[in-house]
Amino acid sequence: MPSSAARRCVPVLLLLSAMLVGCAGAPVSGPRDALVFEDAFVQAACGQCQFGLEGDGCDLAVRLGDRAWFVDGTAIDDHGDAHADDGFCNAVRRARVSGRVVDGRLVVTSFELVD
Repeated sequence: MPSSAARRCVPVLLLLSAMLVGCAGAPVSGPRDALVFEDAFVQAACGQCQFGLEGDGCDLAVRLGDRAWFVDGTAIDDHGDAHADDGFCNAVRRARVSGRVVDGRLVVTSFELVD
């Protein structure tokens, strides 16, 4: 039988999980360094231009809450001209993604802009 301390932690963990899923609009699970996204709604843009991530040039990134990750599996120019008025360097767009955070980067299995 679990200890009383373990039983007290379960409601807190369930609440935190529900909050994270509610913010994403779809299931997001796992520890912060090993998150799994399943049809999660995120903000997408240039990581350097819009999210203040460090790096050279312009690279696609997604943001969920206060956390942002560069994206592998699709590139910034795969979704139009990044420097157009509505491009990722000038605008934050909404996207639905599936994938997994690996070594601090989101490796996507699907990435779809939602407008």
